[in-house]
Amino acid sequence: MEWTEVKIYTSTEGIEPVTAALLEIGVNGIQVEDDNELKDFLNTSSQYWDYVDEELLNKPVGETKITVYVSDNPYGEEILLNIKEAMDRLRSMDLGIDPGRLHIETVSNLNDEEWLNKWKDYYKPFNIGKRILIKPVWEEVENPENRVVFNINPGHVFGTGLHQTTQLCMLELEKYINENSVVADLGCGSGILSIVSLLLGAKSAFAVDIDANAIKTAYENAELSGVDKSRYYVTSGNVTDDVKLQDEIGYDKYDVVVANIIADVICAICPVVTKQLKKGGIFIASGIIKERIDDVYAALKECGLKAVSTNIKDEWVCITSEKE
Repeated sequence: MEWTEVKIYTSTEGIEPVTAALLEIGVNGIQVEDDNELKDFLNTSSQYWDYVDEELLNKPVGETKITVYVSDNPYGEEILLNIKEAMDRLRSMDLGIDPGRLHIETVSNLNDEEWLNKWKDYYKPFNIGKRILIKPVWEEVENPENRVVFNINPGHVFGTGLHQTTQLCMLELEKYINENSVVADLGCGSGILSIVSLLLGAKSAFAVDIDANAIKTAYENAELSGVDKSRYYVTSGNVTDDVKLQDEIGYDKYDVVVANIIADVICAICPVVTKQLKKGGIFIASGIIKERIDDVYAALKECGLKAVSTNIKDEWVCITSEKE
């Protein structure tokens, strides 16, 4: 498969609104390059470093860039068009900050190997919560705490665990998953949330994404993490309005449903999620910006889902609710 690299030129202050705009249109594999942030970090935390390369400190500050990758096919072309429209909207808004020039630059026809090598430059292992370790396949790492290890090849569909929304979901999964849990992952991307659920001990997981590429990638990541395929099923389709898909997912059978999407889609799928969950089942919903909290609360309440906790990281929100 071939890919298009999309660079958006912004500013340090523009990172949050640009990231939010991308998340709102369903783009969640985001790389940020910000020399200002790096220099501030090196200068303000100098007491923790024995040595910092002088060349790094003296490096000229470049323009802040946000990079995403879209597949070189009609689906990717639609996403690219949505990105361009989103940046046009930001330019027309009074954000109270300087978001930079919001110029978009594309490089087409990157193959899988080139795409993966770009990820290798900055994607390193990291811990989440008390039990989870996220590790790209090309890295070796010690695991003295005996954490469950999600081995990921970012491959063809995004969902790396780097974004705040994904991390918020995983922290909630740690709380609620047990050996009897049956899990549904709506908008699964790379499969990270459903696979982590299985690694945490869930009995089985059903994953679905609107992008058919997710099927292959999620199964590959499950295999890399040692998950038995008999416990995991992945398919594609639109959960919001595809009744046949809703029937396939099933009703009154899930202990946990997790969706890391955007507020509009979460609100739209609440009636479906209510039918999928067992009584007392848990719905973990993330990808919500702070401004949309009340909208999501209202949609949950209308469908008989009671919000039991709200967790915030930076500008992002995860709401966990229970079927009454």
